[in-house]
Amino acid sequence: MIAQRLGTTALRRVTAAPQNAFFTVATQKLTEEDARAMLDAQRLKRPVAPHLEIYDKKQTYFGGSIWQRFTGMGFTGLLYGYSLAYLAAPLVGWHLESASLVAAFGALPVAIKAAAKFVVAWPLVFHAINGVRHVAYDMAWGFNKATIIKSGWYIWGASIVASLGLLLL
Repeated sequence: MIAQRLGTTALRRVTAAPQNAFFTVATQKLTEEDARAMLDAQRLKRPVAPHLEIYDKKQTYFGGSIWQRFTGMGFTGLLYGYSLAYLAAPLVGWHLESASLVAAFGALPVAIKAAAKFVVAWPLVFHAINGVRHVAYDMAWGFNKATIIKSGWYIWGASIVASLGLLLL
């Protein structure tokens, strides 16, 4: 009932003042030089994104975002690389089955196993914890400069401690 009244009211207003019902658009032919000048004028009004060279290198709170991207790209590259190797394995005679990978990892010395576990665990833990921080940023939480710096150090510390914990498993 309300929708019908809204529709009826809108139709009455349009019939009372038809010039308000539709927008008219006028176009004009531009020369190549005029179009270029108009585009250049619009570009001058746009904000210019700063280059990385203007940032202070001592500000460590940019590192979390960069490492979030690095770890994500690393996971993606490893996933695609392993997937392609797994598909090509029967053709080239590689054994990438789970049993052979477990046996090969089990034959390694303890120090190499520990280093390999840390190398796998740290990016995973860091990406997970820092991902939660980025979700908080998406909700506009914690944008105070001091909070950003503290949370960055907490994430680095928590990811190292959690990776060492996973190393001991």
